[in-house]
Amino acid sequence: MRRSLKVFPTVVFGFMSFFAVSSTLVSQTTGGTPSVSLPGTQSPFQGSSPEGTATSEVLQIDFKEAIDRGLRNNLGLLLAGDQTQAARGQRWQQLAELLPNISIRGEEDVQTTSLTALGLRGNVLHTAVPRVIGPFNYFDLRANAAQTVFNYRTLEKERAASQTVKAAQLNLKDARELVVLAVGNSYLQAIAAAARVETSEAQVKSAQALYQKAADQQKAGLTPAIDALRSQVEFQTRQQQLIVARNELAKSSLSVARIIGLPLGQQYVLTEKAPYQALTPLPLETYLQHAYNGRADYQAALAQVQSAEHSRKAAVAGRYPSIDLDANFGDIGVNPASSNGTWQVMGGINIPVFAGNRVHGDILVADAQLKQARSQLGDLRGRIDYEVRSALLDLNAAAEQVEVARSSVELAEQALAQSQDRFTAGVADNLEVVQAQEAVAGAHESFIQSLYAHNLAKVELAYAIGDAEQGVRRYLKGNQ
Repeated sequence: MRRSLKVFPTVVFGFMSFFAVSSTLVSQTTGGTPSVSLPGTQSPFQGSSPEGTATSEVLQIDFKEAIDRGLRNNLGLLLAGDQTQAARGQRWQQLAELLPNISIRGEEDVQTTSLTALGLRGNVLHTAVPRVIGPFNYFDLRANAAQTVFNYRTLEKERAASQTVKAAQLNLKDARELVVLAVGNSYLQAIAAAARVETSEAQVKSAQALYQKAADQQKAGLTPAIDALRSQVEFQTRQQQLIVARNELAKSSLSVARIIGLPLGQQYVLTEKAPYQALTPLPLETYLQHAYNGRADYQAALAQVQSAEHSRKAAVAGRYPSIDLDANFGDIGVNPASSNGTWQVMGGINIPVFAGNRVHGDILVADAQLKQARSQLGDLRGRIDYEVRSALLDLNAAAEQVEVARSSVELAEQALAQSQDRFTAGVADNLEVVQAQEAVAGAHESFIQSLYAHNLAKVELAYAIGDAEQGVRRYLKGNQ
């Protein structure tokens, strides 16, 4: 059995409206076909920046500690924080076009001038004109200020950048939710892998006892050799499954360490066991309303639409006139001791007449980006509806599976005990016992998978309604 968890939310990191991160987390069981991870295809939420250096201490990591470490070190969250900072920087770049630009410049000039180069030669008013005059000098210390009085295009671009910053901040919040989802999935996978190791060890002991009993009875001439061979095959099969289970547990532990940013080579143990707490779901409409109001990625998509609307207005404003003001004040003279104060104020209006259809091209691009943002918003709204409904279906189905699987384990163990008694009494051969052992192994695997699916459905539901960071801890305890 294979269960796939697909993390659909598109993470639009702030100002980069074309940049989307879709992370797919695949839960694996020992009974499935191993998947192959190709280099370069890993989601950033499955990696981290390791924190500190490894110590000789064996760390005790519970669910809360794992989430807290993931929120500090997960690569996806760190990248989202960087994108938020970059969006703020771009907003300041746009705002700078609306703020005054003030500079001070000091200049000392010493030069000579060629009158011949200026066309003056020969005699002027019966006076010989020298070829070169100078040297002479002057000093100028001046403060310059430039201010945009009115530019609607720049104003709308700044408003668009402000909405992009808002979207980036919301995407950072959504990245935290994704980290909780990734950590929760990997932690639950590791718990399930540990449970498989425990059941496999118990099955190995049971198969070994049966094999020893069959071998003893064969030596005593009470059972045929086929019983001993059958028991030996079953014993070795259980040993192989134990090897696989231990390997999967080790790999799951490595995955948890990667996601939460443990130091490289740090030894640790997960202290949580596979919990089962029934959760009574609220009405679907309640969850949907909570999701539309609480999911950061949905609010970020709304902000991106508003940013695209302002960008279109900025493109249209390329046809509008703009008003600028420049001023300077300073001292100028031969030297600072003999300088004179001067000032100048200039105002101007710039009216676009023809710019080679540049404005028309800007509008076409802005229209396309606005349509894209609106389409992505509509798709996200539909995806949220799907994710909430899907999580509720998984939660209800998994809860029923847990109850059936728990009953199947009890019945299979009773059947195994009875078959062992029948074999010991000589009423039946050990084929019946081997079949009962297979049934017990299958029942335990189904129980582990259903328990993992139930807890994972809680994590998915918490993320689907935008409450993963706080809700996961409550849901795993059965609280709303």
